[in-house]
Amino acid sequence: MSARIIDGKAVAAEIRNRVASQSAEFQQRSGIVPHLAAVLVGEDPASAVYVRNKQTACEKAGLKSTLHRLPVETTTEQLLALVARLNDDPGTHGILVQLPLPRQIAEQRVLDAVTPLKDVDCFHAENVGLMVQGRPRFLPCTPSGCQQLLIHAAIETAGKHAVVLGRSEIVGKPMAMLLVQKGLAADATVTICHSRTQNLSEIVRQADIVVAAIGRPNFVTADMVKPGATVIDVGINRVGDKLVGDVDFEAVRAVAGAITPVPGGVGPMTIAMLLQNTLRAAELQAI
Repeated sequence: MSARIIDGKAVAAEIRNRVASQSAEFQQRSGIVPHLAAVLVGEDPASAVYVRNKQTACEKAGLKSTLHRLPVETTTEQLLALVARLNDDPGTHGILVQLPLPRQIAEQRVLDAVTPLKDVDCFHAENVGLMVQGRPRFLPCTPSGCQQLLIHAAIETAGKHAVVLGRSEIVGKPMAMLLVQKGLAADATVTICHSRTQNLSEIVRQADIVVAAIGRPNFVTADMVKPGATVIDVGINRVGDKLVGDVDFEAVRAVAGAITPVPGGVGPMTIAMLLQNTLRAAELQAI
């Protein structure tokens, strides 16, 4: 058996095209061009690539994107001052502060400072709380991208056991919250595993759906996966000159029923969902 490949590039392209069409209609109706402000502090090469990809995707979808580059020695107060200016700017609808930030910056203070109506990453406590209560303003980009892949691949989740590997605020926790809600690609019974989980391999082996977001290359091996399970690989790790996920792709592919590749799986979805959130932010602020 060889797993069906869940093509994130194709699904993301479909979502980006839909956002472009909806954005054009919104602009014609309101005269407002949805505008994403991206903030990049320092010279981290991976972060620079991510931000450039987000900008390119915005432009292709007819959204405006502005990059604010700050030097690596930027202080928390200086970054907060920029966020405050963007909060107050009616022409800026979404604010993205690229993570990770340099060590000297108080990351949580910065994320908390982004006004909830412009928090297109869904990191603010207000937006997280709304999501947990099942009445989201925005959905977190990577977890909602994973959910869209499950929907497009017609993966049955209701009543199934989903195991999320990782408990980060960006992926692990919100992914679990989305899967346990009522609705499409949800209604699952969810277990979160992390670095302190005992008998982790045994727990993962029970899963009908595995979401790997643990940040360790090739961590999920074939013997950890139930035959026929769906495996969503959020990880992106550089090993030598190759990008690999948190899942040993070739080995697990022989066991799983469906699997996302790295690259070309979850990554494109994150950007597509960011565009969708930016458009929604502009629509909410136009009301």
